[in-house]
Amino acid sequence: MRGWGTAKASAWLIGVSCLVAGAMTTTAATARSARDVPLEYLKGTVSYVTDGDTLWVRPAEGGAPRKIRIDGIDAPEICQAWGQRSRTALAQRVLHRTVALKVLRFDDYQRGLARVSLGREDVARWMVQEGNAWSYHYRRSAGPYAKEENLARSEHRGLFADPKALRPREFRVQHGSCE
Repeated sequence: MRGWGTAKASAWLIGVSCLVAGAMTTTAATARSARDVPLEYLKGTVSYVTDGDTLWVRPAEGGAPRKIRIDGIDAPEICQAWGQRSRTALAQRVLHRTVALKVLRFDDYQRGLARVSLGREDVARWMVQEGNAWSYHYRRSAGPYAKEENLARSEHRGLFADPKALRPREFRVQHGSCE
């Protein structure tokens, strides 16, 4: 009898282990699929602007607003010099207006990284041209809006009027995050 009990206990333990492993695999697969979403096209109304490169869009087909980070730019932190002005510029341009999004991927904060268009206008390009954001530099790349950034710098527009303006990453290293 004792052997039978041990066999039953072993079978039960194996069964539970399989269930747990299956649940973990399903959870990992779900998390992976949420991050590796294929390109998604979406139209919606901007309901809130968090800062110069993050906004909330309520999908036209309904549902809760989605947090979106504008791909290709890096705006000043909200507590950083020009941070409030950058946020205000973006809000004046897009708040309560219909935009088109091309969601490319998700960042570490689960925000959709998207190209944002207002009509035929690339909102990221406009933000950099007006001196409200930097072209997002990655490794040795000057980013997708390097030409616009160089022009804004040469004309001392917006944050580029300050020769000591710090990119957000440098600002966080020197001063920490705004929170």
